[in-house]
Amino acid sequence: MLAPAELVRDFVNTYALDADADADELASPAELAVWLRERSLIGPRDRATEEDLTAALALREVLRMGLRRETPEMPGLLAFPLLVRVGANPDLIPVEDGVRGGLARIAAAVTDQSWHRLKVCAESMCQWAFIDSSKNRSRSWCSMRVCGNRTKTRAYRARKQGSRHLQGSNTDTV
Repeated sequence: MLAPAELVRDFVNTYALDADADADELASPAELAVWLRERSLIGPRDRATEEDLTAALALREVLRMGLRRETPEMPGLLAFPLLVRVGANPDLIPVEDGVRGGLARIAAAVTDQSWHRLKVCAESMCQWAFIDSSKNRSRSWCSMRVCGNRTKTRAYRARKQGSRHLQGSNTDTV
């Protein structure tokens, strides 16, 4: 079983927002069921419906908004009722079994203390979720080699372009 932060990261990353690839791993109810089954969130006989898929896609975007530190609309999370188990190790338990229960487990994962380590890539064309394992939690990109480099190159070019315009407008008049 995946750690809660890894589960949320993997779920959010089922849709690639990258301009280089437009792929959705959850394009059908059957694909949703397979994804949940592979992570032991549902049983072998559980099947997803179109309604389940709609709920899953809404949950995914609410989680992505949360990772961007935007205030998500709560109705997307309210579709997954959870019970609070109080004790030495408090826990949230899905009220339902099946696909809705599996999605509830993903929603409940946001209460894990590792949530603050989850982020979405600062590159606007990416939005890939990642776990920031840096000591001071200052990582901004999913990959410094790809997204970080794109962002820094774009900023460098903009600065160079701006300095050229400034040089061209500073003509001496005698």
